[in-house]
Amino acid sequence: MPPSSPVPPHARLTVRTISAAQHLDHVRSLESASFLQTPAWGEVKREWRRESIGFFADQELVGSALVLYRALPRVRRYLAYLPEGPLVDWADEDLGRWLTPMVDHLRSEGAFGVRMGPPVVTRRWTAAQVKEGIASDEVRRLGEVAPEERTVVGARVTGRLRELGWRPQAVEGGFAAGQPQYNFAIPLRDADGTQRTEDDVLRGMNQQWRRNIKKAAKAGVEVTSAAGPDIDEAGLSAFHDLYLHTAERDGFTPRPRSYFATMVSALAAEEPDRIRLYAARHEGELVGATIGIRVGSHVWYSYGASSSEKRDVRGSNAVQWAMIQDAIAAGAALYDLRGITDTLDSDDSHVGLIQFKVGTGGEAMEYAGEWDLPVNRAIYAAFALYLRRRG
Repeated sequence: MPPSSPVPPHARLTVRTISAAQHLDHVRSLESASFLQTPAWGEVKREWRRESIGFFADQELVGSALVLYRALPRVRRYLAYLPEGPLVDWADEDLGRWLTPMVDHLRSEGAFGVRMGPPVVTRRWTAAQVKEGIASDEVRRLGEVAPEERTVVGARVTGRLRELGWRPQAVEGGFAAGQPQYNFAIPLRDADGTQRTEDDVLRGMNQQWRRNIKKAAKAGVEVTSAAGPDIDEAGLSAFHDLYLHTAERDGFTPRPRSYFATMVSALAAEEPDRIRLYAARHEGELVGATIGIRVGSHVWYSYGASSSEKRDVRGSNAVQWAMIQDAIAAGAALYDLRGITDTLDSDDSHVGLIQFKVGTGGEAMEYAGEWDLPVNRAIYAAFALYLRRRG
């Protein structure tokens, strides 16, 4: 993620606390940034102490980050967590000049360790490659498939982080709320920056996706949406009821309605069109609902819910297509369907979700993942033991 303006190669960088307004101004100056690195996301994660920090070259703000602090039980020291951040120039060959002053600042705030998730892609696979991997009896993991691309920046970042003492992390329990390392997304601009059309995206989808979109339209499925300030209690409650139904059917632990109410309130206050609620109805009955988020040119499918009844009207395909159409109309560069597991084993229960996303014709992306730096090694060791005991 590049800074908003070039940073001279030998400029000394400093880090200090900034206001939410300064932070938001920097986010707005970027082509895109993770919604997890917006000031508003700190409002959503109320169980964490939050801080906005800025990276300065002289007096110019050239980078920013949302830091979430979680206290270790019975110890007034914190894990400092930067989800999908910080927003700095990851292509800079001298990452130390960005990360060293950041760590020094976080140490002064009581951090015993730092966890961050560089927003840097390391490998990409086409939808066709993922599909072939699923069909192969010899392939079990995405990493076993030769990628379409290995990025130079990704390789350099991961190598340099190791040299600087950072440790790659697997997602551990719920303590750090780890973000997915593998995502699936649909590019909405060609390599030369030309915006893709709806027909371009449809041609990239597989036959089943195109058929299901047409089937939903023929069945009379209607999709409506509301931007943040216009999302009312009735609409949010209808979404959450369907979401609870989906959680029970699919076996995951749902978030409470209050979480989504806070998300809508916080993100909508930051930008009116930051968050949007979509609803697909058939004959007046809610058959699918999703939450989409946009920052700059990046649009995310964040949460989804679907009815077990009337699956044949393809509400899930209809609501996704409506979100993609809106992203194209907004001039977005990427429609992000968020996380996938790295399993390609056709017998794995997760492979169905991957196949659903692969049908859109996008690409799978591996990010650098999350990395830890122990600041106080003794306390960090106790923290690691605490996580292991939690299971």
